[in-house]
Amino acid sequence: MFKLSEIKELIKLVDQTTVHELEIENEGMRLSIRKPGRTEVVNVQTAPLSHTYLPTTQAAPAPAVSAAPVPEATAAVADNSHLHRIVSPMVGTFYRSPSPDAASFVNIGDKVSDKTVVCILEAMKLMNPLEAEVKGEIVDILVENGQLVEFGQPLFLVKPE
Repeated sequence: MFKLSEIKELIKLVDQTTVHELEIENEGMRLSIRKPGRTEVVNVQTAPLSHTYLPTTQAAPAPAVSAAPVPEATAAVADNSHLHRIVSPMVGTFYRSPSPDAASFVNIGDKVSDKTVVCILEAMKLMNPLEAEVKGEIVDILVENGQLVEFGQPLFLVKPE
């Protein structure tokens, strides 16, 4: 049986590598982890054991992006369907700069390349830099400095070049 701490560690390891999918089978249990951009599922399945109940767990999917009214923070960008969303690859705390007294990594209007660090996400006392993933211009920053963010939550809107 997989321990919760082992599953969390495996998720963190997959998140920090270029591996997109990991599947492990051990003692009649199968653990499957997939990165976002594909299917965002963590699934544990068990083999039937006599008189023993082992639950199947599935992580909550990333929040769906809907066509709901645009919040005030993005009012300037009424139609953002053509914009690239930089989303959080993990649950953590969002930081715009490397330290409280340092300048922000990026601001609205800044040009970025796919390797430009746009923020840091702190998860379990680890600081994880997040890169832009696309070349373009930062159009909006959707979260506040120090805010807790969810897996799959949009953080920035970028107008691709």
